[in-house]
Amino acid sequence: MEAMDIQPSDVLLVIDVQNDFCPGGALAVPDGDAVVPTINALMQRFQHVILTQDWHPNGHSSFASSHPGAEPFDAIDMPYGTQTLWPDHCVQGTPGAAFHPELALDRAELIIRKGFRPAIDSYSAFFENDQQTPTGLTGYLRERGLNRVFCCGLATDFCVRFSAEDAVRQGFATRVLTEACRAIDRDASLAQAQQAMLAAGVVLC
Repeated sequence: MEAMDIQPSDVLLVIDVQNDFCPGGALAVPDGDAVVPTINALMQRFQHVILTQDWHPNGHSSFASSHPGAEPFDAIDMPYGTQTLWPDHCVQGTPGAAFHPELALDRAELIIRKGFRPAIDSYSAFFENDQQTPTGLTGYLRERGLNRVFCCGLATDFCVRFSAEDAVRQGFATRVLTEACRAIDRDASLAQAQQAMLAAGVVLC
């Protein structure tokens, strides 16, 4: 793993540190709240901090409850590809969708909300799951002259992974700060995610 050398044009991308992804939440990541003190400390070292927030409407198509007979973690075919079905989580305006109460929000200069389109899920901070619908983050980073992305947050094997891979595809040098992430790690998904990120050119540090 590579050590971390932070430059003024680097950005810390804090992914989905929300109540529903922390212990007691609807889609809790094991030990998910443990990232908060680490991320708060990291925020003090970066001049630029961006947060993402999962932001689903009621009845979102990625919810198992929207598909009669389906269970959470089932997979179905959607027009944009295979979709894992989830428990209802991060519903707009609910406490579960709120950021963890101890996360230092005042350090953020931008919050990207994703997953708000009812018919398509969004793991990545850069694109919806169709890999075509942008969130606008690429343009923001380029206009600001921010050219290296450090990813952290929840969960390593889903939203962190796909955000990091998309960042590389968009031309940004990309690192994942492993100590500031936690994974769902279902069916060896963490090891698969790590291998995929390395193959895509993401640096783990």
